[in-house]
Amino acid sequence: MATNNGKKENNNVSYEAKDIYVLEGLEPVRKRPGMYIGSTGVDGLHHLIWEVVDNSLDEAMAGFCNEVEVALLPGNKVKVRDNGRGIPVDVHKQTKKSALETVMCTLHAGGKFGGESYKVSGGLHGVGVSVVNALSIWMRVEVCRDGNLYAQEYKKGKPQFSVKKIAKCEARGTTVIFEPDPEIFKEIKFSWDAILTHLRQQAYLTKGVRIIIRDLRGVDPKLVESCETCQIRPKKKIENRPEDLKKPSGNGEQSWSFYFEGGIISYVKFLVDDREEPAKHQNIFYVNREVENIQVEAAFQYTEDIQGYEISFANNIHTPEGGMHITGFRSALTRGLNDYARKNGFVKESEENLGGDDVREGLTSVISVKLKEPQFEGQTKAKLGNPEARTAVDTAVAYALEEYLEKNPNDAREILGKCILAAKARQAAKAARETVLRKGIMEGLALPGKLADCSSRNPESSELYIVEGDSAGGSAKQGRNREFQAILPLRGKILNVEKSRLDRALTSKEIKALIIALGTAISDDFNIEKLRYHRVIIMTDADVDGAHIRTLLLTLFFRYFSEIIEKGHLFIAQPPLFKISRGKEIRYAHDEAEKEKIISELKKEKKDRLVIKSYGKIVKESKAEEEEEVTEEEEKKLGYNIQRYKGLGEMNPEQLWATTMDPANRVMKKVLIEDANAADKMFNVLMGDEVFPRKRFIQTHAKNVKNLDI
Repeated sequence: MATNNGKKENNNVSYEAKDIYVLEGLEPVRKRPGMYIGSTGVDGLHHLIWEVVDNSLDEAMAGFCNEVEVALLPGNKVKVRDNGRGIPVDVHKQTKKSALETVMCTLHAGGKFGGESYKVSGGLHGVGVSVVNALSIWMRVEVCRDGNLYAQEYKKGKPQFSVKKIAKCEARGTTVIFEPDPEIFKEIKFSWDAILTHLRQQAYLTKGVRIIIRDLRGVDPKLVESCETCQIRPKKKIENRPEDLKKPSGNGEQSWSFYFEGGIISYVKFLVDDREEPAKHQNIFYVNREVENIQVEAAFQYTEDIQGYEISFANNIHTPEGGMHITGFRSALTRGLNDYARKNGFVKESEENLGGDDVREGLTSVISVKLKEPQFEGQTKAKLGNPEARTAVDTAVAYALEEYLEKNPNDAREILGKCILAAKARQAAKAARETVLRKGIMEGLALPGKLADCSSRNPESSELYIVEGDSAGGSAKQGRNREFQAILPLRGKILNVEKSRLDRALTSKEIKALIIALGTAISDDFNIEKLRYHRVIIMTDADVDGAHIRTLLLTLFFRYFSEIIEKGHLFIAQPPLFKISRGKEIRYAHDEAEKEKIISELKKEKKDRLVIKSYGKIVKESKAEEEEEVTEEEEKKLGYNIQRYKGLGEMNPEQLWATTMDPANRVMKKVLIEDANAADKMFNVLMGDEVFPRKRFIQTHAKNVKNLDI
């Protein structure tokens, strides 16, 4: 019997109670949940869903499942249902309990530690569903297997009754419904966008499998299907429907369906389709080959962007920190393009080889490997450590790349032209970097003239304020604490490095001044240990121009000083938007909500008359809420003023210190990178060359913008 994803179903493969292997107990999970799911924050909360879905996808990769459904239910419940074989329910020889209870209540129990139940598996550690059970205040599992429907419920990992037969069932599969424990997760709020992104990704990686996502949180609980005696749909031929289908309904439900016959080829198309014009190089490189029992799948396409986008997976698990499979891919790509370039005269014998950064400029690539025993670093599986994965990917990609370049000479010419241009830019950037550093050494490492440095030489206690404009810079210099606060004013908007290579960026006086002030150098010469300030603070106006300058600076730091962000050294100052004064009393508000709160408090203090000065207009509101203009003299006696700051330059040094720079009172936001790939794509959308993705982003989010100053 052949499944729809092209894999043969082996009916002789054993998957019974004897195939469930038990390694140890379950109790430690609730005491140290972070050891098993990374954290008890938002990432750990969503990790519960991923662990349950991984089990269904393992069935799909083994060829026994072609449909998975995930539903968010009212009351913080989540349901995951598949049409796989169903977890075994017969008595386990070692535990003397049902295999279902053994799997759900025992750590390191599953069909992935021995035997042939799964050739490859994402949830290799086998702790997934039992950990979800331990961290749920309630869970129910239903299994449709051998013509019967079985069920068992749990509370905080403990079974409430023995596995029981509740109905007849002609289909097959497993349904898990769980509610995260509020004692473990202080905030239980699932992100619809995060779930869509993750499960769309899984659908690309498991071609031929349909993943359905339903958001039923806004539906009347009485209308939501009860899981008891729910029927699992039989494994069937998947309809050839559109790859990405959205089905909103009138009862508050959102529903998406993902199904991709093209697999990671479709994924590459999805990643590059945000461009206004498609890449000139249209043919997508693709290889799917087994090497030494490791299935290697890779696809890539070059775009006209400067930045590249690389994403990797091992057994369908995203590996954001890469690993051996990425090393093998990069090695094969660099070597293969250099060999072709020299063989065909693109690079002369006297010229140096193309570097890894040269051949990856503008490259969008997806690398996926499937292997029997992956070695991940940590339970969150951020990096693949198998050395054999490097060899397998290198071999598969090298062989396919040579064939691809020979068969597509026009594409090869375009690719190498782009790579050679990147190499020349890299060499020019190296010369420019050396010039910047050499100039600093020749001048005794002289700091930029516009920098007002602090007297402290201890980086841990020192701060650098990057300030917009000379006016604000002047106020900041006068208002600061000279002992530990340095001020670097910028003149105008800096260069958008998303559209420019490093060699051009290093011609900018503002960027060179910032590099020298930071002390870390840049690019290949970057050294975080030489950072002169452990708090680098971007301080710009609250208007559109200020936001633009802030975004340009964030782009610069993300592209060339990312380790400063990763180490937690980059901050954004939050100057107040409003000054609210009444007599000698002065209060500040950072946003509209805080302003309204202060006004409400003042209204309670003085109910008889209220004077509001807003945007230069003075009005009076009596108990009857009648409005009339009042004089400034009356205003001083009876009311309060609201001043809206347009820029930092409107504040005098004392105000700037009191509101924005005094460590005892200031509000700052730390810049974090929670998802580097998502951040990379967002910077490309907002700051890249192409207009269409930016236009689409603005159209999508325009309604969410408040208080826009133009």
